[in-house]
Amino acid sequence: MNQSMVYVGLDVHKETIAVAVAHQDPPLQVEHLGEIANRREAIRKLIDKLGARYRLRVCYEAGPCGYAVYRQLHAMKVDCIVVAPSLVPVRPGDRVKTDRRDALKLARHFRSGELTPVWVPDPTHEALRNLTRLRATAHHDRTRARHRLSKFLLKGGNVPPLASDRGPSAIAPGRPRSRSSSRSTCWCAMTTSLKSSITRTVSVVSTRRSNRPPPRVPWRRASLHCAACAGSRPSPLRPWSQNGER
Repeated sequence: MNQSMVYVGLDVHKETIAVAVAHQDPPLQVEHLGEIANRREAIRKLIDKLGARYRLRVCYEAGPCGYAVYRQLHAMKVDCIVVAPSLVPVRPGDRVKTDRRDALKLARHFRSGELTPVWVPDPTHEALRNLTRLRATAHHDRTRARHRLSKFLLKGGNVPPLASDRGPSAIAPGRPRSRSSSRSTCWCAMTTSLKSSITRTVSVVSTRRSNRPPPRVPWRRASLHCAACAGSRPSPLRPWSQNGER
């Protein structure tokens, strides 16, 4: 049976996937098939339904969802590519961006051969890539935390010692102290200073809160409150007299 070719564009998100197909045979129509859940069972049902009528070529943009969809389709013997989002052609003035329009655009450009695929790593390469990225992120976070702490201590006059002020080493008197030991000593001193600063700040705040005067209540509100507590009706306000008395 000679099946016709269709190009499937998937706009993959965390919960849903928008599906559009572009037919190769005339009249070369491009249609939107709707949205499915981003689950393996839903993707399998979609491929089984379309694969029974057409020969499939599938594409979707690389993004935060990774390559799980690509690996599932590849295991089902479906031709699939992952395209670079920055290299997808965009018409001037086309600023409306929805899931439906993105899926239709992917299917249309995929049929015309205007999409650029990216290299999909295998699980081993992807694990190594994730490890190096996580290490770089952790190193960056540690550097930011150190800078934050050192600048906070610098506001209180806590300056780390210079290289010439580290003094001789305890092991070899004629050799300057190692960098790691001096750094640890400096950080211990800075941590102690930080603890004392936090303790002093907490004590000052607690003293201010305990010595804070009670809030002032306007005399009119106080009179109404006292009258309500006494169970009587408040007396009406009397005008001021010329000598300043009511």
